[in-house]
Amino acid sequence: MKSTIVRAALAVLAVALVPAAGHAQSWPAKPVRLVVPFTAGGSTDTVARIMAEKLSPRLGQPVIVENKAGAGGSVGSDFVAKSPADGYTLLVGTSSTMAIAPHLYTKLPYSPLRDLTPVTLLGTADIIVVVNATVPVKTIPELLAYAKANPGKLTFASGGNGSISHLLGEYFKSMAGVDLLHVPYKGDAQMVTDLIGGQVSMAFGTAVAFLPHIRSGKVVPLAVTNPRRSTTQPQWPTVSESGVPGYEAVQWFGIAAPTGTPKEVVGRLSEELRAILALPDVRARFTELGFDVVGNRPEEFGEFLRAEDAKWGRIAKIAGTKLD
Repeated sequence: MKSTIVRAALAVLAVALVPAAGHAQSWPAKPVRLVVPFTAGGSTDTVARIMAEKLSPRLGQPVIVENKAGAGGSVGSDFVAKSPADGYTLLVGTSSTMAIAPHLYTKLPYSPLRDLTPVTLLGTADIIVVVNATVPVKTIPELLAYAKANPGKLTFASGGNGSISHLLGEYFKSMAGVDLLHVPYKGDAQMVTDLIGGQVSMAFGTAVAFLPHIRSGKVVPLAVTNPRRSTTQPQWPTVSESGVPGYEAVQWFGIAAPTGTPKEVVGRLSEELRAILALPDVRARFTELGFDVVGNRPEEFGEFLRAEDAKWGRIAKIAGTKLD
């Protein structure tokens, strides 16, 4: 009798497990959305479109890049965090949305560490301090001298309140003891346009966004915010070695899914994305954009996220910036 009951219980359990296993095996059975929480044309959007183009044929389904901008990336990130955990809605996360936002926004509607599952860290991008070509400075020491002689005259652009470019500007003001006026935009694309046009004086942004305009001579690079000199542009000094000791940060991009996404789906995604990042043409393209490719496993990305969360908590405290 006991054995009959045990067999019956095991049979029920087996039936209950079939849908979950079947879901993982059949994924993907429809298009996958890659949500960019910023406007089209910016650095995150550029990274997403490179990856989506390569990921579609590997999955056998369209991978659609969808821009959901707003609130420094919080709108799109919250959308993904609250989406079904089925592997069909993914986030292209950044330092801003997955490490900085929790320490800036007092009413952030999602928790990156709680509501998002790490898939892979795509890579890191150089952040460059740049000025419009008409600003009479070529180095960080010259910038500091000019800013102190002209308090409040220099404006720094950002991709929006709460973005990494915003926090880096406030962090710079605090550590360097200079007075700069913040001008927020709704994404990197408009920020870059107005910097080139001279509507704003300077910005802290990725090499992905600024390299073409540096090459054309429309903006001038002063330094990188990396802890060490860039591997792709070693001729530029760091901010720390140029007169603001201890100032350092990098931008990074990664893929995340809603918490609860089946491990088999997360594992398959991570494997495919890492294979794409190993392709010579993809690596060459990212190198051109000042991007150091990483590509790691979900658990490694998770460890990285926890370390970044702690680091940006310290930076936000120094900058003293809080947003509703």
